[in-house]
Amino acid sequence: MKRIAILASGTGSNALKIIEHLRDNEQIEVALVASNRKSAKVLDMAANHGITNRVITRFDFYESDTFLSELKEAEIDWIILAGFLWLVPTNLISTYSNRIINIHPALLPTYGGKGMYGMSVHKAVKENSEIISGMTIHLVNENYDEGVIVFQGRTDIVPNDTVEDIAAKVLKLEHEYYPMVVEGLVMAQI
Repeated sequence: MKRIAILASGTGSNALKIIEHLRDNEQIEVALVASNRKSAKVLDMAANHGITNRVITRFDFYESDTFLSELKEAEIDWIILAGFLWLVPTNLISTYSNRIINIHPALLPTYGGKGMYGMSVHKAVKENSEIISGMTIHLVNENYDEGVIVFQGRTDIVPNDTVEDIAAKVLKLEHEYYPMVVEGLVMAQI
């Protein structure tokens, strides 16, 4: 049995899709959902699914090994980022080398890096009159959005698409593919 932790900063729509997708998988358990925001709806969603959840403080995440120790104590094998906005610290990256997965709402390497998340990405795509956008699933390293790309999903953009239309198209791809890619990567190491 592999145990995963999901880290999210907001509503957790991708977290929910992963939880629902893995519900009947007897070899993978979503054992923890954590957020850096105590008001994040993802925490309530996790509680509603009977999943242990907690708020991560900056101190626990960056200035001590508290969160890392909790992950080890909970026997977490993989960390899944689902709209988590903090840069992952090196102690987690070294401990979970090639076992931290992130999703980004653009086709990396374009529209990535610090500050490029959510609607700011889709706004940039629209402003540059892109005809294709999508999402990228990648392994996490020490830099924002620079880890090894493991999957990309694409969608066409038409001139009359609004920023909101682009966001909806990309979110649909995220919900369709992120749970399957997470499952595939974790299962490959069982």
